[in-house]
Amino acid sequence: MRPAPLPGGLDAAPVRWRLKVAYDGSGFRGFAAQDGQRTVAGVLAEALGRVTRTTVTLTCAGRTDAGVHAAGQVVHFDVPADVADGLDPEAVVRSCNSQLAPAVVVWDAEVAPEGFDARRTATARCYRYLVVNAPVPDPLLSGLAWHVADPLDLRSMKAAADALVGEHDFRAFCRRVPGADPGEPIPRRVIDARWGELSRSAGPAPVDGSRDGQRRAVPVPTLAPTVGRLLAFEIEANAFCHQMVRSLVGTLVDVGRGRKRPSDLVWILRSADRRQASHPAPPHGLTLAAVRYGE
Repeated sequence: MRPAPLPGGLDAAPVRWRLKVAYDGSGFRGFAAQDGQRTVAGVLAEALGRVTRTTVTLTCAGRTDAGVHAAGQVVHFDVPADVADGLDPEAVVRSCNSQLAPAVVVWDAEVAPEGFDARRTATARCYRYLVVNAPVPDPLLSGLAWHVADPLDLRSMKAAADALVGEHDFRAFCRRVPGADPGEPIPRRVIDARWGELSRSAGPAPVDGSRDGQRRAVPVPTLAPTVGRLLAFEIEANAFCHQMVRSLVGTLVDVGRGRKRPSDLVWILRSADRRQASHPAPPHGLTLAAVRYGE
């Protein structure tokens, strides 16, 4: 819905647009625009600027680090009302994709509902992390999944992930913003956290561990390792802090290796000590899978 014109004969208020975006993060220094760096927001804003003939500033649902991918990122931008009148959603999608695909793809474009904010009105984000557990790497998944050669105990990893559900102080798993008070808690509410083994066949595969009694399906890459297993960690929370998912995955994989026990996740959370968590998993296995809104 377009905002009503401002009183007193002034120009109409800007119109907000919403995009759903996917990207391969391997060629970017993260999402957020940075001077002198190739970022997703930088190239997407430039492409939209050519379409709208205006300067575009993007707001995203969740900033992703360098090398992290997205399948369901959501962004918004504002354009003057007179510009919005001439924009066609299909043309916006087509023009952006002709400039940026396949590295960045716009799935959908539309005028946003009244009050929409890609970041502030999001109620949850869902991330997926892929692990190829095999003696040798799979070259066809090398850009999408972390290769772990050590045998992993998936049952222990699932048990450890159960401790994450609920509201906790995640200081032990988050990289703090420079200058932040180390004694300040970082509360986050985890809605679901689960490991599963993805099917070798194409198409959706069920992931065990759903707490509502149903087996939910996740998209499966069309390629699967010819040796070993393709494991997926999925976590949904109201919000995430810097390196939270990668730190969790690194720690959970150490549980699978036998270096930590499933019960260790509880005391690591309670310690609020970054030194107790394992080294973060590499960024290329992580994908922002979906963003949820209350609508």
